[in-house]
Amino acid sequence: MKKKKSFTIMLATLMACTLTLSACGGNKDNSASSGGSSEKPVELIWYTIGAPQKDTDLVIAEVNKYTKEKINATVKMKMIDYGDYSQKMQVMAASGEPMDILFTSSWAFDYVQNARKGAFTPIDDLLTKEGKGITETLDSAFLEGSKVDGKNYGVPANKELPALEAWRFNKELLEKYNLDISEVKSLESVEPLLKTIKENEPNVTPFAISKDYMPLMPFDYLIEKMPMAVKLDTTDYKVVNLLETPELKASLATMHKYYKAGYVSPEAATTTSTDDLMKTGKWLMDRASTQPLADNQWSASYGYPVVSTPAGDSIVFNWSVMGSMQAISANSKYPEKAMEFLNLLNTDKYLRNLLDSGIEKVHYEKIGENMMKNLPDSKNYDIPTFSIGNVLLTYLNEGDPENKWDEFKTFNDAGKNAPLLGFNFDTSKITNEIAAVQNVKEEFWSSLMTGTVDPDVYLPKALEKLKAAGLDKIMAEAQTQVDAWVATKK
Repeated sequence: MKKKKSFTIMLATLMACTLTLSACGGNKDNSASSGGSSEKPVELIWYTIGAPQKDTDLVIAEVNKYTKEKINATVKMKMIDYGDYSQKMQVMAASGEPMDILFTSSWAFDYVQNARKGAFTPIDDLLTKEGKGITETLDSAFLEGSKVDGKNYGVPANKELPALEAWRFNKELLEKYNLDISEVKSLESVEPLLKTIKENEPNVTPFAISKDYMPLMPFDYLIEKMPMAVKLDTTDYKVVNLLETPELKASLATMHKYYKAGYVSPEAATTTSTDDLMKTGKWLMDRASTQPLADNQWSASYGYPVVSTPAGDSIVFNWSVMGSMQAISANSKYPEKAMEFLNLLNTDKYLRNLLDSGIEKVHYEKIGENMMKNLPDSKNYDIPTFSIGNVLLTYLNEGDPENKWDEFKTFNDAGKNAPLLGFNFDTSKITNEIAAVQNVKEEFWSSLMTGTVDPDVYLPKALEKLKAAGLDKIMAEAQTQVDAWVATKK
């Protein structure tokens, strides 16, 4: 995994692409399957994550004009908001709902678990045939790192490889109150800033969080957002119960303190998204995964300046390698055509930017050969850039340097490997316990993590119920697998 393709070569290839219909990424069968084909076009049903957008139908109509000519296929894109995505997709996948392409990841509609359940089509052969462009342009670390039991089940987005969390700030409020973020690092260090905003801006949420929030911890999780992990600096690979660690207990106490002070929303534990706050600018800070020049991207997206500072270290986790993927449903009637579409999406600059930024002169305008600026109507179409394919094909935002993708290479090379990188927990022996623990977790997790309830009262109750549901058995199985995996490494 340490060997990576040259981003310099990749960048040169990307820059050579034009916006003509003969742009790079064309399929070898394009001429046969173009508009002159007598075959009926295939409609692919595509589920992806993010708040549904007002202009989605308008943009997809333009997408379909292009994809019909290129690969004789159209798409029907359905967006499901962050907080609802995993649950709704689980139900639909289990019920055999018609679908072809679907967003999956380590943190939403769990990639590894659903691959093992048979929800996805294995794509190794499809990548060789219909997905050649993907394998030629994608950083090889992503495909190697996202194999499940030796097979690929999803196309990772070519983006930042390590995970780096950042504290994000509304720059206008920082400047208004002369707030300094140079010393901000820990959760505790932001308290003076939150206090200032709470006292002076009654209509502003000082700390914007949703029900998915979790304090940043120095651990590597066996299953994302489940309380089983090993320390990042581990030497013995001991699996611990996160809820029993002093690090989490301290953070939960701080969050409860912030909640009582009114620094977070009273509805934080039930809020599925902070998108509305981002659109209005009525927030001081939050925490988000970052990447090179992310401040420019956020500022362009929200329409006002956003600045950030690192909240932790740059670590390559399993979940960061699998942080954004497109899978082909096991229920798909058209897996080959679905891979043709994914290949086009990940290699064709015009299509990638159309889906990412909308329609030129409606949602954005070009201000250079490879640079764009959002127009006011961009708020009607603002979908997550990370979620729909090769990020390195997207136009630069106003203010981005020309060497942005070189900075991504430097960023990717600087990440340190997490202790469990390459380990995928097989839960087949403890599926009932996993389900029971998940159900118990849903009962109190959000209220604990957002500070809504007193951890001194509710943490012991949570631990008791989790253990009764089988958490200790899951951890014992995890330890057995981790020990066996570590032995093979040695």
